[in-house]
Amino acid sequence: MKVLQVPLAAVSPEALTGLVGEFVTRDGTDYGTRERTVESKIQSVRRQLERGDIVIVFDTESETFNIVPKGGL
Repeated sequence: MKVLQVPLAAVSPEALTGLVGEFVTRDGTDYGTRERTVESKIQSVRRQLERGDIVIVFDTESETFNIVPKGGL
C-alpha cells in the first residue's frame, strides 16, 4: 500500500467541499457528547487542514482519499 499526501493547494474548492463533507458524515466520526451541525464540523476540519494539523492523503491501492492527522502517514 502506498499513501501519498495531497497538497491542500492541489485540491479544487469543489473537491475539498465534497471530501470534507463526506469525511464528517462518515460512520464513526463522533465529536463528543455535544451535538454539532454538519456545517460546524466542516468548518472545524477546514481550519485543521489550513493549520496543517491534518492532511489529505491518497491511497494508490484502493484509489481513495482520506483525511488523517499529520503524523499519521
